[in-house]
Amino acid sequence: MSDPEKGEAIAETAGTNAEPIEFVSAVPKIRQQLLRWNGWGYKDSGFRVNDKLMIEFTGNRYPIGNQEFPYFTKWCNEKFDLTLAPMNNNQDVPTNLPEPILSPELLEAVKELKLDYSIDNVDRLFRAHGHTLREMYLLKYSSFERIPDIVVWPKCHEEVVKIINMCVRYGATCIPFGGGTSVSCAACCPSDERRTIISLDTSQMNRILWTDKENLLICCESGIIGQDLERQLHLQGFTCGHEPDSYEFSSLGGWVATRASGMKKNTYGNIEDLVIRVRMVTGRTTDSVITLERNSLVPRASCGPDFDQMILGSEGTLGVITEVVLKIRPLPRIRKYGSIVFPNFQSGVQALREVAKERCQPASIRLMDNEQFLMGQTLRPEPSWGGLILQGLKHIYITRIKGFQWDQMCVATLLMEGNVAADVTAQERKIYKIAEKYGGVPAGETNGERGYRLTFVIAYIRDLGLEFNVLAESFETSVSWNRTLSLCRNVKSRVARDCHAYGISKYLISCRVTQTYDSGCCVYFYMAINYKGLKNPVETYEALEHAAREEILANGGSISHHHGVGKIRACFYPEAVGEVGVSLYRATKTHLDPHNVFAAGNVLPGYKSKL
Repeated sequence: MSDPEKGEAIAETAGTNAEPIEFVSAVPKIRQQLLRWNGWGYKDSGFRVNDKLMIEFTGNRYPIGNQEFPYFTKWCNEKFDLTLAPMNNNQDVPTNLPEPILSPELLEAVKELKLDYSIDNVDRLFRAHGHTLREMYLLKYSSFERIPDIVVWPKCHEEVVKIINMCVRYGATCIPFGGGTSVSCAACCPSDERRTIISLDTSQMNRILWTDKENLLICCESGIIGQDLERQLHLQGFTCGHEPDSYEFSSLGGWVATRASGMKKNTYGNIEDLVIRVRMVTGRTTDSVITLERNSLVPRASCGPDFDQMILGSEGTLGVITEVVLKIRPLPRIRKYGSIVFPNFQSGVQALREVAKERCQPASIRLMDNEQFLMGQTLRPEPSWGGLILQGLKHIYITRIKGFQWDQMCVATLLMEGNVAADVTAQERKIYKIAEKYGGVPAGETNGERGYRLTFVIAYIRDLGLEFNVLAESFETSVSWNRTLSLCRNVKSRVARDCHAYGISKYLISCRVTQTYDSGCCVYFYMAINYKGLKNPVETYEALEHAAREEILANGGSISHHHGVGKIRACFYPEAVGEVGVSLYRATKTHLDPHNVFAAGNVLPGYKSKL
């Protein structure tokens, strides 16, 4: 499925150092066969309750795989008052799915394009959702009002152009689909859309088209998945460094479409810092303007507004991102983890603030509050006799000698990367010296690496909760440093009050600082409730989250740091950008997509085409 001639043609635009890369596409079904249709991640991985009524993690893809977790089992029982029972994970795909709205003429037009396509119910359902709580709940216990009518798999930019022209000609809509990891309802179909909905799956547009080792650039098709991109780059001795929690499953196009951020943004930058050029097929079907892209590959240009910034964060409403030119870096020779225990969350935030002020942030530095710290401590197997003694000694040192209180302490995890050992050591010493000023105690490399890698399994916990009447979700914001502590405190208090008002006694609300900047940070909240006895559990949960978002805005936070707007936060968008900002978005949408082909309904609620 590769196209060497295309790779060579594009390589010419990058300079003589660009090299075409052969990257063999996977057939459409392969990834789908590996992944859960009604939950997060791989089918062979996840938390489950075994016949001994113990929570275990299945599979060997992750470091915690094939292990039982007695402490986590106890924590779940006590925190949410669960009645655990062995789980049967063999859940059949529902058969009561909406029939496709698809005319014979449109189907024939798809066939004439000679594309891979499907109207199979499983294929349609797989691309009808992202990973919000509502979507996961509907998959398990209810059904969707609207799903895509047909799925198509283009293999290159030119085929996308043909698909969008076809949409205009036959009055169809198009929802681009990448990795399907959205947590903003961005991928779900508007229930009131009566036109044919085409799900344009970019998974076959997954090639690295060229690399320019001299100028440290790479051109990729938008459907490439994060871990596949990194695997290919590592073979050449490079990295792009963008590592969101979802990078195992999320796509490059999705990163651009949502203005994503990664765990190592301190070293490599957010996605907007990495992007050099974006190629996007719009809904304006005159040949001269259907493709939006800049002509040059220069590090910076002062030639009016940067239209790439309109593509970043557009969430599938302005067009289909097909190709992206990214910055890359040589692979670091040294990778070192670390961790620091702080007596409380306030001291940890103060330390991270000074680390940011001194510009000595490592590739990743994240601070968990006490609730997350305590939960993280339970995600370990039962220790051996010797390990139990060592664990006890550590506990004695922290609580009795250092005077930390178990119900207040929190932990920061570090990841340092570099090419010179002395530089990494100097950075590490400087960070630990700052931490010491605020009562921080080094807690070792093992704990740092374990905390970093646990990030990739956290999402699996939500699926376990759904089996036992627990709803859980995450939401994030960015906030200035001087308001960070008050925002965290007030959001937690608001959730606690609202849970009490709804009669919810078993709940969790916790947070962590995940990214730091000169002027502020990203705060990531986790919220979970036992919904037993609630008549409308999903609606109740969404009301809790909506109120928490209102509290975030009242305390100076943003509507999102990296999850995007989608549909779930669209009601806050006008307030976030103002009347003029809304007018600019509408004008851009009207010009680039006059027929409202990209009618996903994201970003701005209630947008309707004037044509």
